Amino acid sequence: MKISVIGTGKTGSSVAELLGGDAVCFNRSNPPDAEKVSNTDAAIVFVPPDAAAEISDVLLEAAIPSVWGTTGYAWPENLPDRVKDANSRWIIGSNFSMGMNLIRKALRMLGSGSSLLDDAEFHIHEVHHKEKKDAPSGTALSWQEWLGQDAHISSDRQGDVKGIHSLHIKTKYESITLKHEAHSRKLFAEGAVWAAKYLLRHPHIDPGVYTFASIFDKAYRGGL
Repeated sequence: MKISVIGTGKTGSSVAELLGGDAVCFNRSNPPDAEKVSNTDAAIVFVPPDAAAEISDVLLEAAIPSVWGTTGYAWPENLPDRVKDANSRWIIGSNFSMGMNLIRKALRMLGSGSSLLDDAEFHIHEVHHKEKKDAPSGTALSWQEWLGQDAHISSDRQGDVKGIHSLHIKTKYESITLKHEAHSRKLFAEGAVWAAKYLLRHPHIDPGVYTFASIFDKAYRGGL
């Protein structure tokens, strides 16, 4: 098995480290093209948003299963149709932590149950490293979506923080806090590798674009 690792920044480098000899790395010094990429079994992509359109074209031409960790990019509306036309399967995620998907389930419970709370206020705060360009993070936006409530979102950029997300719910008489902290980027790399291998283990999944959350749920119901 060979997997194209496109983008060798902080998280992409962790992906390559986990894959070891199975990784075929591409970056600005060694840009990918469809021919090279098609000689691998799948691709894992962690590139900045300004490179996403170009890499998308390469992967659509290569037509191999692809896992995308790019955030802050407005995916074109016709992307699902283009991926289907290429007979390919893509997974797109803002956060590849398996634990974060358990947080997702907790957020939905808190959001739906908050109707029982009197005048609840919701605040989501996220902290990432100084080089992260998009704010709020894609994960923070996902938290608000999973919560299903209007929430104030704040962002902070500090040093080399891998990712801290917290929800604070405040009422007149109590507060509730939910927090997730990533200690290593290998957390996200591990989830992305798991997603790529899931696509390879399940070749009969219909062509199209899937969220990481939806694939997690498929695996969760099937016992992983």
